[in-house]
Amino acid sequence: MKRISSGGAFEAKLGYCRAVVAGGFVHVAGTVGQGDDVVAQCADALRIIREALENAGTDLTKVVRVTYMLPDRAEFEACWPLLSETFGDHPPAATMIECGLIDDKYRIEIEVTALA
Repeated sequence: MKRISSGGAFEAKLGYCRAVVAGGFVHVAGTVGQGDDVVAQCADALRIIREALENAGTDLTKVVRVTYMLPDRAEFEACWPLLSETFGDHPPAATMIECGLIDDKYRIEIEVTALA
């Protein structure tokens, strides 16, 4: 098993790491991004996820499962073009959940599982 840290503030506070490589998979923790709106935050979260996957020796084309969590499901549609561009040729199984996030400033959190 290999643990990958991004050095983010929440990792130390909450006692987790950005990703864990185990059993032939890379499990990337729920990831939020910075930005003024849901699309900017989505793009930044995908960048952070991409870096974690690369540190694990894989990439976004190997993502088999993705979960999107948003406090307002009405904002999700604005992200669809970016998500289609990111995963379009290699679409993973996906779920969208409307729920509260760790801080009201966050508009989307993304969690993925990829082949190692």
